[in-house]
Amino acid sequence: MKGLILAGGHGTRLRPLTHTGPKQLIPIANKPNILYCLEDILEANIKEIGVILGDHMPEKVKELLGDGSKYGCKITYIVQGEPKGIAHAVGCAEKFMGDEPFVVYLGDNILKSGIKRFAEEFEKSDAEASIALCRVDEPRRYGLAYLNEKGEVIKTVEKPKNPKSDLAVIGIYFFRKSIFEVIKNLKPSWRGEYEITDAIDALIRKGHKVQAHIVEGWWKDTGKAEDILQANHLVLDDLEPVNNGIMERDARINGRVSIGEGTVIRAGSYIKGPAVIGRHCEIGPDAYIGPYTSIGDHVKIVETEIEGSIILENSEISCGGKIVESLIGKHSIISSSKGKVPAGRRFIVGENTRMSI
Repeated sequence: MKGLILAGGHGTRLRPLTHTGPKQLIPIANKPNILYCLEDILEANIKEIGVILGDHMPEKVKELLGDGSKYGCKITYIVQGEPKGIAHAVGCAEKFMGDEPFVVYLGDNILKSGIKRFAEEFEKSDAEASIALCRVDEPRRYGLAYLNEKGEVIKTVEKPKNPKSDLAVIGIYFFRKSIFEVIKNLKPSWRGEYEITDAIDALIRKGHKVQAHIVEGWWKDTGKAEDILQANHLVLDDLEPVNNGIMERDARINGRVSIGEGTVIRAGSYIKGPAVIGRHCEIGPDAYIGPYTSIGDHVKIVETEIEGSIILENSEISCGGKIVESLIGKHSIISSSKGKVPAGRRFIVGENTRMSI
């Protein structure tokens, strides 16, 4: 079995963060989202992996993943170019897949339970496809699946106006080579994209068996800033505490906190977990890092409270007051101006931003 990770798309819902890189590289708990996908595939003992590249800074994906050797796999890059939908991206991988079954994993998804059992079940089955499903509260936002009494998929539809199912088709699919012929005969949807739900539905109409796998635990599609913050929260719930930093006198830690090498927690600072702080950071003096916060490498935070937020690398924050539920891009500077500081601020800030508040 082979793997396919989709790392294209423009990430328009995450601008300005995606003006300077693909959305799949935004870190969650200090790890790029795409690495969670790669780890799930490797855990399923899949070592040959294709990565679909779009036309938005694909070199940054290559820089992170390389040829795959540092992760114990072989990576082949496949250029999609202009994004034309998930089915189009899958179709671009036909030559790479050959006759082998394969898993497709969207690079901006994150899943608690992994895909190992899912992969094993598909390899033993006679199904032409198997799709991961998750019950959702707002089914109109998703592609949906309808099941029969045997738990088999009988229909899939993309974002229906009047949904009669709450089973969302999430970004993990298993296919055999029959999917490629179906994709070649697809027509664009009303969105102008080649929809994977249309391809799956066409498989069903041709008489092929499509299995359903309802995921255990949580799943997040990190297509929006609030989704990234929620995923960060969920991942940090399982954080293993490690302290490789330097604690000055009167600096305190409470709860599960991971601190990278070379980081200094200055006097009067308080870190309350779960929280992760990268390498070579300077926290304080008199800073507070609250629960569900991730701070990247080479970040400096002085006399400021931060909670439930993601601060990307090489940023500096010294604005005083409290920042909550924020996503701050790389190389950003947020400093204080004169006047009274309100009790809480919320930011979505792209790279290389300078703010005075």
